[in-house]
Amino acid sequence: MKTKNFLVAGIVGGIVDFLLGWLFYGIIFINTFPQPEQSSGTMLFIFLGCITFGLFVSYIYTQWAQISTGVTGAKAGAIIGLFMGLFYNFFNLAMLPDTTLQLAALDVGISIVMTAIIGAVIGIVNGKMG
Repeated sequence: MKTKNFLVAGIVGGIVDFLLGWLFYGIIFINTFPQPEQSSGTMLFIFLGCITFGLFVSYIYTQWAQISTGVTGAKAGAIIGLFMGLFYNFFNLAMLPDTTLQLAALDVGISIVMTAIIGAVIGIVNGKMG
C-alpha cells in the first residue's frame, strides 16, 4: 500500500465529507434532519468522524481496489454510500423513535451522493499522486 496516497487522499476525502455534510445537513436539509446539540466537542467529533470515513474509503481504494480515477471512484463511492446509508438508517429505524422511513430513504440518497463525490475526489487524488 502506498501510505502517502492513503493518508493524503483520506484526509482530503474527509475534509470533502465534512464540507458536504455541512452543505447537505447544515444548509439544504437543515429543517429536515435533527441538528446535533451544540457542545464543546460536537464539531470536533463530527470532523474526526469525517476524517475517519475518508481514511476508510481511501484504504479500500488504495489497498484493495487500486482506484485512481474520478469516474471509478464515484461509482465505487456510490455503492459504498448505498450500503453505509442502509446500514446506518436500518439501525436508526430500529433504535430512534423519531426516525421515519421517508427520512431514512432521504438520508440513504444523500449518503449515495455524498460518498460518490467523496469517492471521486479520493480517486482523483490517488491518480494524481501516482
